[in-house]
Amino acid sequence: MLLLALDTATPAVTVALHDGEAVIASSSQVDARRHGELLLPAVDRVLADAGLTLDAVTGIVVGIGPGPYTGLRVGLMTADTFGLALGVPVHGVCTLDGLAYAADLDGPFVVATDARRKEVYWARYADSRTRVTGPAVDRPADIADEVAGLPAVGAGALLYPDTFPSAHEPEHVSAAALASLAAERLAAGVELPAPRPLYLRRPDAQVPKNYKVVTPK
Repeated sequence: MLLLALDTATPAVTVALHDGEAVIASSSQVDARRHGELLLPAVDRVLADAGLTLDAVTGIVVGIGPGPYTGLRVGLMTADTFGLALGVPVHGVCTLDGLAYAADLDGPFVVATDARRKEVYWARYADSRTRVTGPAVDRPADIADEVAGLPAVGAGALLYPDTFPSAHEPEHVSAAALASLAAERLAAGVELPAPRPLYLRRPDAQVPKNYKVVTPK
């Protein structure tokens, strides 16, 4: 097994290689505006660090969000392209699950990432491998009662301390965590989700209302 994992659902552009037993190379850069520019060089860098070429990859793992439309589709389209070019399966993993796995907290907790518009993408977990609710997108104040008293992980938790007073690292997801979680689940025979995006809401860019179409006579 050689899994190439990547995620662009958060401001982090993150890539990793997993050989079925451990992560053998990884790269993460935080830049919310340069997902498309940074992703492929990161893939090249990780492969070079591992001393491998792309055709050695036996499967692709990609974070499916939730996340903003523009950033999320960069990773998903790249994963689909690699899968088609190499003839290997593409596996989806919820980005929040990757954060939960990396946090490795004992007992119930919450993962929350920044959804912009003063909202968070969030989910509740029984432990680092078991999601019990979500993912969903809400204003922090609207979920305060649901998450009260629970530790929280992610950039969304750090942004809204009134709702998430007990916030923990990591701030952003890492492809290393996604790859490790995917490898663990695949080894156990668990079927991973299809690589389809969890947008949870419509994209920020909208066609203006009362848009007037002008066609030549």
